[in-house]
Amino acid sequence: MLMKISENCYKLENTANPISPNVFCADPTGVEYNGRLYIYGTNDHQEYEAVGDDGKNGYAHIKSIVMLSTDDMVNWEYHGFIDVAKIAPWIVNSWAPSIASRVEADGKTHFYLYFSNSGCGVGVLTAEHPLGPWSDPLGKPLIYQNMPGLENCPAPFDPGVCIDENGTGWLAFGGGTPPDGNTLHTNVPKIVRLGKDMLSFDSDFVPIDAPYFFEASELNYENGTFIYTYSTDWQSRENWNRTDVPALGTCSMGCMTSKTPLDPESWQFKGGFFLNAGDSGMDWCNNHTHLIEYKGTRYILHHTLHIQERTKTKGGFRGMCVDLLPYTDTEFPVTKATREGVTQTQPLDPYKAHSGAEMFTCADMWYEQISTGKMAVKSLAEGAWTYIKGVDFGKGTEKLLVTAKGTGVIEIRLDDRNAEPLGVIELANDGFDKIPVVLPTKITGIHNVYFAFSSKDICLEIWQAE
Repeated sequence: MLMKISENCYKLENTANPISPNVFCADPTGVEYNGRLYIYGTNDHQEYEAVGDDGKNGYAHIKSIVMLSTDDMVNWEYHGFIDVAKIAPWIVNSWAPSIASRVEADGKTHFYLYFSNSGCGVGVLTAEHPLGPWSDPLGKPLIYQNMPGLENCPAPFDPGVCIDENGTGWLAFGGGTPPDGNTLHTNVPKIVRLGKDMLSFDSDFVPIDAPYFFEASELNYENGTFIYTYSTDWQSRENWNRTDVPALGTCSMGCMTSKTPLDPESWQFKGGFFLNAGDSGMDWCNNHTHLIEYKGTRYILHHTLHIQERTKTKGGFRGMCVDLLPYTDTEFPVTKATREGVTQTQPLDPYKAHSGAEMFTCADMWYEQISTGKMAVKSLAEGAWTYIKGVDFGKGTEKLLVTAKGTGVIEIRLDDRNAEPLGVIELANDGFDKIPVVLPTKITGIHNVYFAFSSKDICLEIWQAE
């Protein structure tokens, strides 16, 4: 008798967005390490858990940063969150991270994760691995309100970091409306050259005259050009007076470039390049993006509200997404958010060990932490399932090895969540055990793989074909 399969799937099986099928998260940034893409975002789920289905996302309870990673752009592994409040107890909140990495004198790659301390400043965490452990090297904010040089920057938050070809770090940030109320030429956002330690400053704060600036600064560096992106405000565009570049859309993303970023006159406005989700047929929401190249393809990381379309909440809880954006240092084609997202860069190799927390989508699943950055999936109800897309078994196997715990069974299904199970893993153990599985039929070629869970509290940590 087939178990009844859950229909509580918030991310559809035919859409690659949002990235996480069950964690509300936003304001993405990313870094590549050892061939894998790691992304980080504001942990909207922490706010959701605090205020519930009927609450609104006011961001006040968010004091952590979500971590995910992928090597094929469609199956994403959830790594849990960075507990920023525990690492840096002085914070008010932790929002909108931006990350960069650099090989230091010790020969190791060091990671520098800047984040918004609510709307009143910027903090920085460091680590020697993209999943941590993370530390707070300063023990205080790097940037704070009313800091000398920030008189025209009411909300010095939303950092964007990049490192140039000389290994020099740069940081942009800022938010809010200037005291004079000029929404077209605010000069609120600032850029600064970082010190060699990435924890201090090596220049004055220099304004960037970004039209209709609101928030969401990010920086990229390419071919000697600094690329500054930001979110515009919600105001009208009645005073737009340029004929060479169209006015920016409401709460859309704008772009500026410079080869000499500490010269305010050097910044050139390139126009808008990413519409608000509301202009894409989705619910309107704020905007925050990051441009990134991975495996030779250019992407835009962003967020929308469409993860909550299939949930019980309408409180403004966001989901990180990814779409194609073939930008260069001179060209920024206008694009928009999609539900379809991007395609798989290559099939998943099942003969390597994979976390149970790596998936395309799922239903009635959550997570149990194993160690720093390492999670298992945990069923919340009978018929819960996970779905892994595009798994290439090649010439075939009849053997799997899983690490799991719980009471009940995990069924292995191919290509359809309602298909007859190909294999069954029987469990009756409180701790994680390695369990060999012999299948009655050899699996060959490329398939979508489902793990279906017969009852609550079954955990799958690792699976692998042999």
